[in-house]
This record gives sequence, structure tokens and C-alpha cells, in this order.
Amino acid sequence: MSSKAKRRPAAGKTAASKSSPGPSSSSRRAKASPAAAANPPANAAPAANALWGGRFASGPAAIMAEINASIGFDQRLYRQDIAGSMAHCVMLVRQGIVSPKDGEAILRGLDQVMAEIAAGEMVFRPELEDIHMHVEARLKEIIGEPAGRLHTARSRNDQVALDVHLFARDAVDQLQVALADLLEALLDKAEAEAATVMPGYTHLQAAQPVTFGHHLMAYVEMLERDRGRLADARRRLNESPLGAAALAGTSFPIDRDMTARALGFARPMRNSMDAVASRDFVLEILAAGSILSIHLSRLAEEIILWMSDGFRFIKLSDAFTTGSSIMPQKKNPDAAELVKGKAGRVIGDFTALAMTMKGLPLTYGKDMQEDKEPLFDAADSLELGVAAMAGMIRDLKANPERMRAVASADYSVATDLADWLVRKVGLPFRQAHHATGALVAMAAAKDLPLDRLTLQQMQTIEPKITRDVFKVLTVEASVAARRSLGGTAPANVARAVQEARERFLR
Repeated sequence: MSSKAKRRPAAGKTAASKSSPGPSSSSRRAKASPAAAANPPANAAPAANALWGGRFASGPAAIMAEINASIGFDQRLYRQDIAGSMAHCVMLVRQGIVSPKDGEAILRGLDQVMAEIAAGEMVFRPELEDIHMHVEARLKEIIGEPAGRLHTARSRNDQVALDVHLFARDAVDQLQVALADLLEALLDKAEAEAATVMPGYTHLQAAQPVTFGHHLMAYVEMLERDRGRLADARRRLNESPLGAAALAGTSFPIDRDMTARALGFARPMRNSMDAVASRDFVLEILAAGSILSIHLSRLAEEIILWMSDGFRFIKLSDAFTTGSSIMPQKKNPDAAELVKGKAGRVIGDFTALAMTMKGLPLTYGKDMQEDKEPLFDAADSLELGVAAMAGMIRDLKANPERMRAVASADYSVATDLADWLVRKVGLPFRQAHHATGALVAMAAAKDLPLDRLTLQQMQTIEPKITRDVFKVLTVEASVAARRSLGGTAPANVARAVQEARERFLR
């Protein structure tokens, strides 16, 4: 066998195409059929589809052809489809099922098909239904009869399952890279704002002072869990369905371990029916993606709030905002709003596929053709949303004076006063809580912050209070005191940033 026929696709080299190759959908429809076939005689019977061989005397009705074709969206699987075909061909040659000469011709032809599709030269035709048949048809035009040997010992059922596995794996890998960049942006900003005091909220009411860096580090924790869920999903999906054929395996002496290794999989899937029938690996990615999109949406909503007139905690530059067509003063956080909006799409993608799969008996049903568009849409939406969020985090500028002013208002250090009464005066916490509430009521009645009450006024509520109490009645003292594990103290934030960076390097 020649050196070319021995080639294997490199593991991990099936990067997902992020845009459909070739002309736009409208131009594809216009060029879908040769001119001679564009206007058949009114009484002409539909031509038989060569795919189905002699079983059918005529082709499908026009509406059947329209609903049956998936080439409008699955053309973006061309890299994965050709990589799988190359691995299958090399294995067939090694096993003596296909001759070295034919194997050489097939590999050479597949290289050409790959280059043509990548260059946008392929004309996609609905009558060829899907990417598999387009590749096979073009391969036959290039090399002739040997092209028909490529489909030996496989079915479109295991072929499409393979393509989706490869795409899903690539999509997870690309999303992990994007998430790493977002995490780096968050860590850089958290480190820079480790001591910037801002109000922390419960019920969207100011509660206790925290630091802006600590607030951002909460999203680092969420996104780390998102990365873990995606990594778990990738580990489970990294099994090859190729060789399962239609559902029962094949009588040919194939080597499924060989093709699995060639395509970078950990192992072949163990059950041929499961291999073609299961899409839980897609559902798992969509579920993990839905949770990720929720986290992105929450952060996006906070950016929107922080930019609003009621908060004015941050600013975004012109790079991530838009204006109004009628109100020249407006600066709208459209990038954040769109990230938030895409969460609904991703959650909808999960729901759509879950509803498709929930009632399917084993093994394959054409319903499963609906697995690809939700996966494609979610992968695109998530990658774009993560990238936009990374850009916004790097772009935003904090307004520390405004943040501190709001954090200092509304008696946000009241809990610090109650804690001081427990530690220094020895009151039970419930009694300290009651005394602090009375002091807050006094200050509110006088329209004063707590630290503007006199010592004598405080002692009318609790006689044991000393002048040392004023040391805990600033927002800086409040955040600095929160040194417990996971607390908001600036030193904690700096340490959390460093620990997160060390985790990423492992």
C-alpha cells in the first residue's frame, strides 16, 4: 500500500466550520438543479433517487424532498464527514476489504472534495439530501467506480452519528478556549478591583459592603463549574460510533478500534444500537450550555443595572454600546442585552431536542435529523456570547466613588456593629441585633449615618458601647473584616485570584 493510502486523519484536527461553506442559502436554492431539470414536463414522474437503488421506481414528491433534505444545515459538517471517511477508508484497506489502489484513489479524491468545499466551489443540491451524499457523489465524479467502495461496512446512521460526535467535540473544545479567555478577563479585573468597595445586594436591596473584585470572582467560580460540566460531557461523548452500521453492526471484518484511534476517540461505543440511537451527548452539551448561558445572562443583567442611571457603577465604551436613532444622548448596553437574550435561544435548543428524543424507540428515526440545528445554534450562540462578555469585562471602567457612596448609604455596616457588640461587649447575638436595630432607627430619625451618632447617643441604647465602635463603622473596615474563607476582604480576593490562576495552569 502506498504511503498516501496509509494516512490517518490527525486526532483533534476536525475543527468545526463556524459558517456554512459555499454560497448563501438563497443562491444554493437557485443553483440547486441543472437547467435541464429545472422545468420538467408537467406529466413527468419524479426521477428515482439513486441512493435508494432499485427499491423505488420513482423519486419523492417535491414536498417530501424539501422536508427530507438536510443539506441546508448539515453542510457545515463537511470536515468531520470527510475526516471520518478517510479513517474508514484507511481501515478498509488495512483489513483487506478495499484494495490499496482503490484506497489511494479514494483518499486522493477526498482531499480534493475537502478543498473544493472549503473554497466554496461545491454546489449543494437538495436532491442529494445531505453532506454525506454530496461528498460521495462528488467523489464518484472525480475517481469513478472506486468511490462506491467507500460506503462498505458503514451506514449513514453511524456516519451521521460520527459526524455529530466530532462536531460536538470540536464545539466543546472551542467553547473551552473562549471560556478560558473570559476567565482571564474576569481575573484581571477582579485583581485590579480587589479593594474597590461596592454594595452587596439581597432582594436587589443594599445589604452589606463587598468589593467589586469579590463580586466578579463569584462569576469565576460559576464559570469554572461550567468548564467542568463541559469537560465531563466531552469525556463521555469521546467514543466512536463508526462501524455500528445501520444498527446491528456489520459482517465485514472491520477494526473499530483502529478508526476510533485515528479520529482521536478514547474507544469505540460498545453497543451498535446505542451508537446510532443515542443523542444524550448532545443533550448533555446543551444542558451544560444552558446553565452557562444562565450565568452569562445574570452577569449581563448586572452590567445593564450597573450602567443604568440608578446605579452608575460602571461605564462601557463605544465599542460595546449603541446609540438611539432619535435620542442623541443615549448610550445603550446592547451587547449585554444580546448576551442575555441568547440565553433563551440556548435553553430553547435544549428543550427542542429533548422533546424530539423523548419518545423515540430504538434505533434511528428521521426525527433525529433535528439534532443538528439545536447543536449548531447553541454552539454558535455560546461562543459568541462568551466572547462578547470577555470583551465587555475588559472594556468596563468602575466608578469607585459612586460605588462607595451607595455602599455607605442605608446603614450597610449595621451587621458590623452587631458583630462588634458580640465580640467586644459580650452580648448574645439576638440582643446585639436588637440594640443595633434601635441604633439604626435613631440614626434614621436624625437623618444621620451610624458613624455620625455621638458616643453618648449610642450609650442611651447600650451603655457598654465604647469609642472603639467607630473603628468598625466604615465600609472599608467592614470589607477588611470579612477574612473568613470565601469572604470579601481584599486580601482574600487577591489570594482567590492567584489560586484560580494556579488551577488554570494545572
